[in-house]
Amino acid sequence: MKKILFLMVAFATAALAADGDVANQTLKAYSMIAAGLGLGLAALGGAIGMGHTAAATIAGTARNPGLGAKLMTTMFIALAMIEAQVIYALVIALIALYANPYLG
Repeated sequence: MKKILFLMVAFATAALAADGDVANQTLKAYSMIAAGLGLGLAALGGAIGMGHTAAATIAGTARNPGLGAKLMTTMFIALAMIEAQVIYALVIALIALYANPYLG
């Protein structure tokens, strides 16, 4: 992993030292990679969190059926918060792709 990171930094340094057009194209390519990886990790984390939330709610309802409605309400609030984090990652990815402040 360290070798890959070192190579990416080395290529970025060489590309950014070149003329402006090559540097902009390289920065756009790295922005696409970063947006794709970041959004993929955010979606993966959100899916895992939602799965754990649903499993905990089902287990709680199975143990005490009388609290099912309260647990369901709490679960929906938690799912909305988890989904909000994924949407924040989407917004950051869109900013990196279309409104990148580092492009000249």
